[in-house]
Amino acid sequence: MNQPQTWTEQERTGQREAGERPDGSATARPTGAGDGEETAQATGQPPAQATGQEWRGVAAEDHETVDRRVGRQLQRRSRRLLLDLLRPHRLGAVVALLLAVLDTAAEMARPLLIAAVIDTGIPAAAGGDHGPLAWAVAGYLLSSAASAGLTYSFMALSGRIGQDVLLELRQRLFHQVQRLSLSFHESYTSGKVISRLTSDLQALSTLLEESIEGLFRAFLSVVSIAVLLVWLDLPLTGVILATFVPLLWITWRYRRRSHFFYRRTRTTIARVIGHFVETMNGIRVVQAYRLERSNSRRMDELNAAHQEATVRAGYGLADSTAGINLIGNTTIALVLLVGGWRIIHGELEVGVLAAYVLYLGKFYDPIDDLARFANSYASANAALEKISGVLEERPTVAQPADPVPLRVRSAAIDFHHVDFRYQPDKALVLRDVDLHIPAGQTVAVVGETGAGKSTIAKLLARFYDPTSGRVTVNGIDLRDVADADLRATTAMITQESFLFSGTIADNIALGRPEATREEIVRAATAIGAHEFITRLPDGYDTDVNKRGTRLSAGQRQLVALARALLADAAVLILDEATSSMDIATERAVQRALRTTLRGRTALIIAHRLSTVLAADRVLVVERGRIVEDGPPAALVEGGGRFATLHDAWLASTSASA
Repeated sequence: MNQPQTWTEQERTGQREAGERPDGSATARPTGAGDGEETAQATGQPPAQATGQEWRGVAAEDHETVDRRVGRQLQRRSRRLLLDLLRPHRLGAVVALLLAVLDTAAEMARPLLIAAVIDTGIPAAAGGDHGPLAWAVAGYLLSSAASAGLTYSFMALSGRIGQDVLLELRQRLFHQVQRLSLSFHESYTSGKVISRLTSDLQALSTLLEESIEGLFRAFLSVVSIAVLLVWLDLPLTGVILATFVPLLWITWRYRRRSHFFYRRTRTTIARVIGHFVETMNGIRVVQAYRLERSNSRRMDELNAAHQEATVRAGYGLADSTAGINLIGNTTIALVLLVGGWRIIHGELEVGVLAAYVLYLGKFYDPIDDLARFANSYASANAALEKISGVLEERPTVAQPADPVPLRVRSAAIDFHHVDFRYQPDKALVLRDVDLHIPAGQTVAVVGETGAGKSTIAKLLARFYDPTSGRVTVNGIDLRDVADADLRATTAMITQESFLFSGTIADNIALGRPEATREEIVRAATAIGAHEFITRLPDGYDTDVNKRGTRLSAGQRQLVALARALLADAAVLILDEATSSMDIATERAVQRALRTTLRGRTALIIAHRLSTVLAADRVLVVERGRIVEDGPPAALVEGGGRFATLHDAWLASTSASA
């Protein structure tokens, strides 16, 4: 997996020493680190020493097993995120804790009231005094009513806090994904993003909505019951203490293993969702090439891996719960044995033993709840590791600290000795590109597939920054320009034009949401799209459906061109923008472009001869270098590389005719 990172050169060196590729993908251990406890559980290998290498962003994203030190780093990172999310709700959390304390007090009073009924109320009533019995019963009813009201208030408040935290996290995650650079999205699949926003958030939702309540109540119950058990009878408490050693061992063992189990479940479910999303996005190709069976086999494998990881996590919880229940029931049996013997010898009252057993039952139930909370927390913590990794990512194309304003009506473009590679360990895609495009000139870029044509367009749109050199507009380095100003200055049309769900008018107005209907129609007419739009059932109000599937590829491209023209940008970038059109549509667009490009600087990546010959100037790119540069007619006469391409185009056109 190619993960974009903001490493310094020293950190990149550390990556290579660690076995992590310079593109950011990890080998599951930092510098000098070996297999830790989680890895040892899966591979049987002993742990080795870790060093000070820190993991950032999503570097460890795809690894089900990481060494112990990295695991601790990821857990600390997720806890920091959780505490940061809870910080604005400190007052609400304090109130919820107070409600939980009062609720626990009301609940803990009831076994004492039962003991009072048995040891005081019933004997007094037998002697004719019904007051103690009545007061004990009234107290029991009052504590039950108070407990019901306090439980409702606590659950309502804690539920609201949990939903507020989830809302904040969803917003943070969505905003972060939108602001990350194109390089991140080209390496981090949409399925993983969806997994972060769905299954991972659901794991956190379970923790906040259910387990936090159980944690508060269980912790308070354990503490208060422990105090009451000591107060009621110290000798019986000694019996309980004898069982604490195996109880603590079971709890410690499960806590250690649960992080490993749930890290695997989060990784495997992300792969399931990723494969599903990829299949649905490419369903036409799947059905056209009859890939249903192989895709189903792959989904079966991924589902089986996720099932196996989830089952193993469930086995861990079952093991812990069964152990706690066994210890709890054994302890109650021992208490009954010892308590009964002491009652026979007059050392203990029946009511005290009854209250003690009731409290003891309540004591092990919250311990079991604490184990379940540990289960939910392990699942949520593993999810937060993934989410915090995305939130920690930084755009590889950074915003300038002190941006230079860029509001222009005409733009001159310069590439100053630009080199570029997509990853530090990859070969250069562009080599020493030195280029000047005067304001208002239309330049076509041609060359073989992979020569670097689209990369030039991406650098001009600042989807990436040069590895070395500069790209400037009117002498201003693009790295010094605010993103909003750059997007207002440039408009880009790609080969696969994307339309959002909504009407055609909405899609044309994306670049200028405040545009009037008249301006939208004018832009569509200028580009030659008005005629086909008016033939649609609802004209400009026609819903384009998912990704514009109601329209043909050529029609989608016309809408995208109208969108770019309406945005009225000084620089227009067309990356194979007419490749999806038939000859008649392309000729109409070429006529419209001759008018609309007048006065604008345009960079056109094209394979079609008609598009190239309409340009003022042609650049021939070969292996990342500009090997020819000049007017198309002059290059044809020159007999060089462009002339060869020109002859090939003419031959293919004649063959098609």
